[in-house]
Amino acid sequence: MIASLYQQAEQLDAHDPLRDIKAQFALPDDMIYLDGNSLGPVTHAAKERAHEVVEQQWQTDLIKSWNQHNWIGLPQQVGAKIAPLIGAHPDEVIACDSISVNLYKLLYAALAIQTQRFNEQFEHLSMARRTRIVTQQGNFPTDGYIAQGVVEHYAQTLTLDYVAEDAIVESLGLDVAVLMLTHVNYKTGYMLDIAYITQQAHALGIVVIWDLAHTTGVIPIDCTLWNVDFAVGCGYKYLNGGPGAPAFVYAAARHHEQLKQPLSGWMGHAQPFAFTQEYIAGQGMLAFLCGTPAVISMSILDAALDVFSGVEMQDVRYKSAQLTRFCLLCMEAQGLLAELECISPDDSSVRGSQLAFTHTQAYAICQAMIEKGVVADFRAPNVLRLGFAPLYVSYHDIVRSVAVLTDIMQAQTYLDDVFQVKHAVT
Repeated sequence: MIASLYQQAEQLDAHDPLRDIKAQFALPDDMIYLDGNSLGPVTHAAKERAHEVVEQQWQTDLIKSWNQHNWIGLPQQVGAKIAPLIGAHPDEVIACDSISVNLYKLLYAALAIQTQRFNEQFEHLSMARRTRIVTQQGNFPTDGYIAQGVVEHYAQTLTLDYVAEDAIVESLGLDVAVLMLTHVNYKTGYMLDIAYITQQAHALGIVVIWDLAHTTGVIPIDCTLWNVDFAVGCGYKYLNGGPGAPAFVYAAARHHEQLKQPLSGWMGHAQPFAFTQEYIAGQGMLAFLCGTPAVISMSILDAALDVFSGVEMQDVRYKSAQLTRFCLLCMEAQGLLAELECISPDDSSVRGSQLAFTHTQAYAICQAMIEKGVVADFRAPNVLRLGFAPLYVSYHDIVRSVAVLTDIMQAQTYLDDVFQVKHAVT
């Protein structure tokens, strides 16, 4: 059975328009990497940029590099490279801080827009005050944590409601100020309909924020066409910017004149080097900046994004769906799905670029796979997660990974004591 699967994989790889891009990544020869949805691998271009920034720009040119090598413009430069991946204009995206920090900024900005709307219409009694932030159950915890902090700051004038993913639209009403959703569920891979949900929320006057952490770089979306208000995303997953790489913020141009965010640091000032006493926000996306940009990590992300040059996102998405389908086919052929329950959607059109399986020994199974050279990851309490980054994962990789997993499950090697020890980072 495995032999015939390898033959199918060989044919699929031969016709893959993305097959040559893997050579741009510095992946270990003896590893299959199925964890790009947690941390993308380094590219050769990113490695070269890291050396350049440290050994030439920082070491040799020192402070002159802020101008000479455009360190000061990196947030805009990186944002402009990310923009086409999410269907945005270059001046609507900026790279800075982390998703957590940027969500706080956007929640504040969205609530400020609603306050302004209320104040403008209050005298006509045409608008009730909105008191709810809504997000989905099972959202990545940091999104909820940040929203909880915002609600606490507003001292009982706001509430945070978690609603089922299949009942989001039905849960909305005129009392909702902000809808904050993650496009692709980090655990199951379930993908929400951005266009439809945004449209329905706007019909009720709700401002919508989308978390694109598991979207950007694998799923083509169109923030402009779909009238998205705000979005965030990270640079270290499918964008391969390295551990702790800067995140990004998207804000539709129609909101730029109203932007207010609470972290009014000097880099967000209209003239940061005028060193005036009073804060005056910069124009457009510059207003989202706060402190000094992390030049080394921002430079590495900038170089990593070059791997997308000339790549059609529709090809990426097609291969993503094919990889997940092929993996399920291989697992079914090996009889694995009876023991490993797939909790990702059956329909690939609403499935992100990952598959998730439940098992009481999911953590140990993951560790056993890693020991055999197949890097997957684990999410508490019992989820084994496989991520499929189409730029460097091949169909042959899938068959080999399933063969390794089959051996582990049949021999129950995951029960070995060494695989039962929990690490600090799971």
